[in-house]
Amino acid sequence: MNKTLKYKIIVLLLFVGLGQLAAQEKPLNLNRPEREQWFAGLGFGMFIHWSLDVQLGMVISHSLVGASDDYVNRYFNELPTTFYPESFNPAVWAKAARMAGIKYVVFTTKHHNGFCMYDTKTTDFNIMNTPYGKDITKEVVDAFRKEGLAIGLYFSPDDFHYLYKQGRFISRTRPESFASNNEPLKSYVKEQMQELMTQYGKIDIVFLDGMEQSGKTAVAKVCWEVNPDVVVTRGAIETPEQETPNKPLPSPWEACYTFGDQWQYRPTNEDYKSANDVIQKLIEIRAKGGNFLLNFGPDKEGRFPKEQESGLNEISLWMFINHEAFGNTVPFGVTNESNVWFLKKKGENTVYAFLLEKDWPLGDRKTYDLQSVKAGNNAKISVLGQNSKVLEYHPETDPMPTIKNTKEGIEISVMRAQRIYNDRKWLNPVVVKLENVVSRNQNE
Repeated sequence: MNKTLKYKIIVLLLFVGLGQLAAQEKPLNLNRPEREQWFAGLGFGMFIHWSLDVQLGMVISHSLVGASDDYVNRYFNELPTTFYPESFNPAVWAKAARMAGIKYVVFTTKHHNGFCMYDTKTTDFNIMNTPYGKDITKEVVDAFRKEGLAIGLYFSPDDFHYLYKQGRFISRTRPESFASNNEPLKSYVKEQMQELMTQYGKIDIVFLDGMEQSGKTAVAKVCWEVNPDVVVTRGAIETPEQETPNKPLPSPWEACYTFGDQWQYRPTNEDYKSANDVIQKLIEIRAKGGNFLLNFGPDKEGRFPKEQESGLNEISLWMFINHEAFGNTVPFGVTNESNVWFLKKKGENTVYAFLLEKDWPLGDRKTYDLQSVKAGNNAKISVLGQNSKVLEYHPETDPMPTIKNTKEGIEISVMRAQRIYNDRKWLNPVVVKLENVVSRNQNE
């Protein structure tokens, strides 16, 4: 091997190593502890991935990596001229979110492609230079704020359009792709974050995506400087993607899941989760002390696809029945016993047991032996949503739930006695409220 080639290999390895080191840098977390606790109490959020390439129904941004020059040029120069979501109405999204018990939104202001879904002075590659020509981010923020939801913004320091304008190769791994190794890019994304933090009133939450931690840290510092109360999630705390930890984490965290397989809307070949899948994930994540950030992908017209819309409707129905179980509740200490999961009313001896039965016919009674709980004096049991005094068309039946202590814990007996659908089927969890009960490891 000649010296010149050896030198090039050493330099290449050095750059790769520096890039990997930057990517592995420990996150800076200047979130105020009381604000992180506030965030942890929100529980359920709506993630919205949306950019100009939704017109083609493909993965958001990532198709640019490995694309031909012709593809890249048409993506950056032609797609903005055709983006016009004529049915976009964020008030519809916000009302649907509130009905489903969602407490905060995180909207994609700029993904890795560099297209800004907001009015910016930093680049012409933004929503104002499309046929739509209005600040979508402002419309989203205003609509969700009106419904009383906390406002979160997604932002990526990775920027393929900026690399394109610099004449650089579009990559997720080359050192110059990182803000830490590209000073003009770092200044550029910091200026964009300054805009986002000052143009839309108080921002509650910021989700910073991207390949390397240094870029996220630089942008996060801007967020905290403008608003010390902002909670930076990804970039500062744990945000597992498409997975839930096996056990509770020691500090606030947020699990991010897609409704289908893809983050942005895909018109064909998509596989959506059922509402029951989503509800069960929400229960597990909350029982483990995390927040559940569920992603929605509007189509090119600005509407949620019918699969997401109908799933959200079913979640709303379930939450209408069981909303109390998510009001000021915290992990119980024991996450679950088999298919029974727990939350506890903060500061009270009230426990909510989520019974994850897949097939529970109307009028059937089921009994559960729970070893994690014991009944205190004047223990009470009820089923959320139903009065348990009558089973429709069956006056001879007593649907009242019961609770009693056993040597191992408690025994509860519960009947599903509320008709939700005409066919009397209801595949979603039944929630039981247990008052004046405590953990078996806790004194009464």
